[in-house]
Amino acid sequence: MINVLIADDHALIREGLKKILNGEPDMTVVGEASNVAELFKSLEQLAVNIILLDITMPGESGLDALKELKQKYPHLPVLILSFHPEHRFAVRALKAGAAGYLTKESAADEVVQAIRKVVGGGKYVSAALAEELATELDPGSGKLPHETLSDREFQVMRLIADGKKSSEIAGELAVSVNTINTYRMRIFEKMKMQSNVELSRYAVDHGLIE
Repeated sequence: MINVLIADDHALIREGLKKILNGEPDMTVVGEASNVAELFKSLEQLAVNIILLDITMPGESGLDALKELKQKYPHLPVLILSFHPEHRFAVRALKAGAAGYLTKESAADEVVQAIRKVVGGGKYVSAALAEELATELDPGSGKLPHETLSDREFQVMRLIADGKKSSEIAGELAVSVNTINTYRMRIFEKMKMQSNVELSRYAVDHGLIE
């Protein structure tokens, strides 16, 4: 039996996935979490074979949670779920240790197949993403400005683009305002941008914020 833990802050998404997975003879959803703290608490109490992890949850980001998961539970596969198109986040998630990446649009059709492949030791990506990963490995391929950012810079960039002030971001990430301002300066420098408005427009155009 494949024991699945679903970590997603949307109750409807969790219910939909449970209905699909509990209908399979070899799968059962043993736990749910609506945030990262609940996720780690559940892992202390449950026997889990795979985690379905939403990449954008409140508080600590899914990418940060993924890195922490790979440190604490290195052999536990994590399948990322996201509203964001594959090409925006998947490469970053896979580099951080995810075993696969599913958009929530395709999850209903692909999640069972993806879970079986990942639990069996494989990686799950779509054909389009596989092509993009091949391009990523080509040193001659050009990168978009946001792809030059570190994971933390990328996280801060999205929060700035979403209209949050430095003080709000600092509180959310538990760092100083000076640290956020330093990140902001690096982000603007790497992305060759001059203002928050320009950054927000770029993030919307590239599907980086909802």
